[in-house]
Amino acid sequence: MPFNLLVIAALAYVIMLFCVAFVVERRAAIGAAGWLRSPLVYTLSLSVYCTAWTFYGAVGYAARSGLEFLTIYLGPTIVFVGWWWVLRKLVRIGRQHRVTSIADLISSRYGKSNLLGVIVTVMCVMAATPYIALQLQSVTLSFGVFASAAADGWAKPDGDVTSIWVTAGLAVFTILFGTRNLDANEQHTGVVTAIAVEAVVKLVALVAVGCFVVWGIADGPSDILARIDASDMANWHMKPSRWTGLIFLSGAAVICLPRMFQVLVVENSDERHLATASWAFPLYVMLMSLFVVPIAVVGLELMPEGANPDLFVLTLPLSQGQGGLAMLAFLGGFSSATSMVIVASIALATMVSNHIVMPFWLSLRPAKAVPGDVRRLILLSRRLSIGAILALGYAYYRVSGGSAALASIGLISFVGVAQILPAMLGGLFWRGATRVGAVLGLCLGFAIWGYTLFLPSFGAEAALSAHVMTEGPFGIAWLRPQALFGVSGMDPLIHALFWSITLNTVVFCIGSLLSFPTPVERVQGAAFVNAYDAEPGGGQGWTAQGEAGAEDLLVMAQRILGDDEALGFFEAQAAAQGKGGYLPDPTAGFIEQLERRLAGAVGAATAHAMISQIAGRTAVSVEDLMAVANEAAQIMEYSSKLEEQQDALTRTARQLRDANDKLTQLSVQKDAFLSQISHELRTPMTSIRAFSEILTEGDLPAELVTKYGLVIHQETKRLTRLLDDLLDLSVLESGTVQLNLDLSNLRGMIDMALQSASHTRPERSFVIHRDLPGEELFLRTDSDRLTQVFINLISNARKYCDSDAPELRISVRRKGGRVTVDFIDNGSGIPKDKQALIFEKFARLTDQTKAGGAGLGLAICREVMANLGGTIAYLPGQWGAAFRVTLPLRLEKPNR
Repeated sequence: MPFNLLVIAALAYVIMLFCVAFVVERRAAIGAAGWLRSPLVYTLSLSVYCTAWTFYGAVGYAARSGLEFLTIYLGPTIVFVGWWWVLRKLVRIGRQHRVTSIADLISSRYGKSNLLGVIVTVMCVMAATPYIALQLQSVTLSFGVFASAAADGWAKPDGDVTSIWVTAGLAVFTILFGTRNLDANEQHTGVVTAIAVEAVVKLVALVAVGCFVVWGIADGPSDILARIDASDMANWHMKPSRWTGLIFLSGAAVICLPRMFQVLVVENSDERHLATASWAFPLYVMLMSLFVVPIAVVGLELMPEGANPDLFVLTLPLSQGQGGLAMLAFLGGFSSATSMVIVASIALATMVSNHIVMPFWLSLRPAKAVPGDVRRLILLSRRLSIGAILALGYAYYRVSGGSAALASIGLISFVGVAQILPAMLGGLFWRGATRVGAVLGLCLGFAIWGYTLFLPSFGAEAALSAHVMTEGPFGIAWLRPQALFGVSGMDPLIHALFWSITLNTVVFCIGSLLSFPTPVERVQGAAFVNAYDAEPGGGQGWTAQGEAGAEDLLVMAQRILGDDEALGFFEAQAAAQGKGGYLPDPTAGFIEQLERRLAGAVGAATAHAMISQIAGRTAVSVEDLMAVANEAAQIMEYSSKLEEQQDALTRTARQLRDANDKLTQLSVQKDAFLSQISHELRTPMTSIRAFSEILTEGDLPAELVTKYGLVIHQETKRLTRLLDDLLDLSVLESGTVQLNLDLSNLRGMIDMALQSASHTRPERSFVIHRDLPGEELFLRTDSDRLTQVFINLISNARKYCDSDAPELRISVRRKGGRVTVDFIDNGSGIPKDKQALIFEKFARLTDQTKAGGAGLGLAICREVMANLGGTIAYLPGQWGAAFRVTLPLRLEKPNR
């Protein structure tokens, strides 16, 4: 088959995956994901376990080692069928604590320790490096199988060039769809769906090749069985120790591999999907393994001696002239490799960003300062991390020179990530597990893995000298990498697995028993071990007292989550507390919920550090420690109920107190209002009476008659304007206002409002920032009433903005069927104690004793927007006075 046709097919396949991911991302963004988040897609995404190792390497494994290849399938099957309760607990904890990666899980469990997050991240990156190299090698080898002479297509490229292009292409795809935005749940619906499509492709491809081998080359199952009996495979004998070790290893890997944790826990949108995956995923891996032995046996018979058995899936169809089937097999192997690299890169980049880059950046900031666009920093760090991780995989591939057996490379990674298992299981089921024990166990297990397996994998004299391999360091024989503590004769892989896991577990347990957990560890330990007892509550680890203000927390949240999501979260929390507006009280429960929300974007440890930095205090008190130290489940449950009741009473008392304070302030405002109205009415009436009396005296010069008449006219207009405002407000509040609905241009209304408001303090040089393309919207509304609202807001900005160089930013956004218009100036804003009253009809921002308006403007705006089916609200956390007007694109009928 011409090589150019192969390249075109691969490019077309990648473009198809781009389209799938793009369309799904768009649908998910508008809330139309639907079946794309179904148990079927979730189960198929778990097939990322089946990489090029299982697609190509399993056949080579069977050809070399008989039925031992089944261990890589039996381990996951046992976990999903027999350890389903462990998986369910992992998913439950992941959703409760908004876990973003396996490093985040370990970090969060052990007191939100970023040190542990860093250790697990480094371990996972190093362990994944050989595995990524394996995928690059498999794609490069498969290209090499198809490459032909220039007369039959493009000339065969150099293998190193091919691997560079594959690495670059995978990096681009992963960056485009793995770091498009910062999701608070760290879920990538587009990527997951593309992985599900690849799962179908690789399964169909392997089954198609298997069917061709069984019924196209052989004469059916009976013939295949006869060929197996006649082959060397019939003489294969099980090695119990290696068989058991490999089953344990593959079972641990399906939980601990970063890519598996990503799709299993982080990308899970519904815990119930596990019920389907518990039988469907084992069925999938069974189908993937069904034809491995037939392909291996027939390949050994038909292919020339010395042929690479890892590539029988490709070379068998080609040898029989089945170019189309070989192309399908190539795409299946390509899918296996790319899906693993994409998901692993996303997971590892998230870990590097959350546990290395962000904490380092945070340590450079002064206390209580979270400046700049944090979202942009996070996304940039993840994109660079993806490139660096793939570059490491390529470097390992070049340095190690690849391997004749793909399966052997994969097992090296499996042993590396398996070191996380003791700390993970201990954290899920043992409240006594501590950070000290986890750190010691992980470091020791990781060091033994690196010394006994990872470094020797580079080859003789590459990382360890031949002298060290045969004689041990400094001639100490019992420290030889593959005969540790004098135990020789073991399989090198099982030797490394046994010693690393055993010593890891022992040191983890001893370290935990000899150390005392910190208060946060106790809190998190109780939450993890008792994950099924209750949904995440509030207040653990935080007290309501502290220096963190709600507005400071909002500013931080906006820079991590984005304006809309942060404001929506704060508004929902304020509503849950029985408050209006966007700023809830910074209670323990609220801060806990905010920390969980931020953890979904930057990880638990970084989120905790950020809030602690703003709060400027320790995370927990002695009372918190005493509360969680009680081991009696019934007492804890009773205490939880009492806390809930206390929280409810506190909320009610706070609502009553707020209502009383507001009534008191309104009473004061009402008295001031009546005094002001009396003044506003008396002043023009006095002027009208005085000047009219003068005019009745007669014998006045014509110019004085004109002057006094003009005064009477101006005072009458002033009086009329005040009475109009009062009547207008009365009509609006009663709901009897008549709206004139028409189709109007928003930009035209803003232009008119700016022109009308320019008469307010015209001497001021006021800079207006606008987004003119965004204002090109047509609304079906009462344009006069809406323009009245805009005029009031712009006039207020011109009147009250106290900046030396006043500016006003008007921004328009359309979201669904509604439009938001924000008016934000660069002044000092509205004092917090007045923000709750500014829309009341008795309220004025200035001193009540001074002359001025009656304080009806914003009250009228509120009623106008209510009649137009929208709202007007004050936006906190904008470093100036900020108002948001929200209204529907099409108002069919008045709301009131």
